[in-house]
Amino acid sequence: MKNRFSYKLLGAQVDALSILDLNLLIEESIDKKEKWIIANHNLHSLYLFHNDPKMQAFYAKAEYTHIDGMPLVLIGKLLGFSIKREQRVTYADWVWPLMAEAANKGWRVFYLGSKPGVATKAASILCQKFPGLQIACAHGYIDMDKDSQENLATLAAINAYKPHILMVGMGMPRQEYWIYENLEHIHTNTILTSGACMDYVAGAIPTPPRWMGRVGLEWLYRLLSEPKRLWRRYLLEPWFVGTLFLREIWNISSQQKKNKMLLSLGTKFHKFVALSSLSKPYQ
Repeated sequence: MKNRFSYKLLGAQVDALSILDLNLLIEESIDKKEKWIIANHNLHSLYLFHNDPKMQAFYAKAEYTHIDGMPLVLIGKLLGFSIKREQRVTYADWVWPLMAEAANKGWRVFYLGSKPGVATKAASILCQKFPGLQIACAHGYIDMDKDSQENLATLAAINAYKPHILMVGMGMPRQEYWIYENLEHIHTNTILTSGACMDYVAGAIPTPPRWMGRVGLEWLYRLLSEPKRLWRRYLLEPWFVGTLFLREIWNISSQQKKNKMLLSLGTKFHKFVALSSLSKPYQ
């Protein structure tokens, strides 16, 4: 894909992608008949990534990793990266243009996740809004053992539907574990880690006002809505990510000092060589 920028941000690889870019990537994977994982990173996933080898293995399998979290955009800017606000994509914003594109292009979508009945309700809402949308669902409360009857039946249902897009919304890191452990048996083009996407659509979880997302305060709304489940994620984990940021600043500063020292030594060496040549007697 042209005009795509990838960055090493706090030790993890991220791609600066807008909603339009992401939809084009999905179309590309479908046209090429290839299987791509499009993952995402936010502060929570960065914490998991640095503390969980299985998450590192999952992200190593992803073709693209978009930014889902305004703090990462702000951190990227502070580190000098050319990341734009529209390149922070959350499913609360993306699900609507994604489903519109799927309906227009005839893409089949399968959503795995949420509590029983929630995804079905969300799918009904989406089908009413986007006539012609082809979407099937299965709840995510299954036995995660890859050889369990529930898991094998879920894989069979997905593959029988032959989706172009598989959305897995089981929350982090459960959804990433499931994809990684079952990847070779999944027949689709694009696999998306979509979190509580359908819960928002169905109204099972209140959607944060979009202005809060644009200014980086969506986390506060979610914390106040689900304090028991999310307090650790939003009150403790950012401290760890903060240490990663400080370490990055220190490394940049140290490298800049090293570069200045090397430049200074190089300049002195050139001066020495020049003076030496001038001082040589004529032969």
